[in-house]
Amino acid sequence: MKRICIAAGGTGGHIYPALALAQSAMEQDPDTRILFIGNADRMEARIVPEAGFDFAALDTHGLEGSLLDKVKAAISLMRAIPKAGAILDEFRPDIVVGFGGYVSAPVLRAAHARHIPVMMHEQNSIAGKANKVTAGCADEIVTCYEKAGEQFPARKVKLLGNPRGSVAASAVGDRQVLESLGLDPSKKTILVMMGSLGSTTMNDIMQQVLDRPVEGLQFLFVTGRGNEDAGRAFEGRPDVKVVPYVDTLAIYPFISGMICRAGATTIAELTARGIPAILVPSPYVAGNHQFYNASVLKDAGAAQLVEEKTLLENPEVLRDTIRGFFGSPMILESAATNAARLGKPQAAADMLQDMRILCGGSR
Repeated sequence: MKRICIAAGGTGGHIYPALALAQSAMEQDPDTRILFIGNADRMEARIVPEAGFDFAALDTHGLEGSLLDKVKAAISLMRAIPKAGAILDEFRPDIVVGFGGYVSAPVLRAAHARHIPVMMHEQNSIAGKANKVTAGCADEIVTCYEKAGEQFPARKVKLLGNPRGSVAASAVGDRQVLESLGLDPSKKTILVMMGSLGSTTMNDIMQQVLDRPVEGLQFLFVTGRGNEDAGRAFEGRPDVKVVPYVDTLAIYPFISGMICRAGATTIAELTARGIPAILVPSPYVAGNHQFYNASVLKDAGAAQLVEEKTLLENPEVLRDTIRGFFGSPMILESAATNAARLGKPQAAADMLQDMRILCGGSR
């Protein structure tokens, strides 16, 4: 398995797990050649080359908007199949791995037509449209939730988890980052972060929730770049440190819990490290999949779930949840144990092993 083609695009939820798998493959065998295929006008066109991997571009669009928009998108997807095939013919991969996003659909179809082994990865509990329509092209479908597996042919499904969890599990952290933020190492630190870009709505809510100290806790409040004004309310507060961005891998080993969204990458990292969380699912995602992601952790006793609409009506609900959840050592310890039970820290290694098998190798 010397040549791997990875198709992923559109959002960080597809791209970062794909990069985690690619990096793990390179660690196992530095001679491996890896080619990413994504959209020319989406974030993968910048992020993938910055990570040091070769990148080839297609032009695809999601089946959204008006009827005319959907027709144009369908045409773009059909036109992308022969171009994807030409890329595969030139690169000659041993296997193709699709991580979702509409750009993955023509790549997987082209690979299947050429009898190239195909692995598909579904990050969320509710399968994405692109993965649903191309499931027939996959030889193996890797999931992170049992619920996702129910949406695909059972004989193809393997519950292996998200490669990003492997990255988080191995993170040793950077104590200098902790010290540079001015956090008190004797206190429990709660990381508040609503995705890489933050959330204006949740930033406003957090200003109300944290308007006064919570005994025994300090907060690292990540507002998202461009939302720094949300931190002005906490100027002079030693228990609330506000930054626009933080390297989570550098800070994970030093935090006691999180208040965050329930995206696939976040959930993978939380469970791989056994971090208790209060999850506030984004209501603005396809299929409301973050709510279902969060529900899995809540039902397992690994997290609390609070909906954004509830907080818009009464922000005090979150403050009460913070005190009851993070303020109880017994509850916190139990949640950490339950979160770790859900984690798949070996996801990347397990996927690479199955990829070798699909290519005709042995365990």
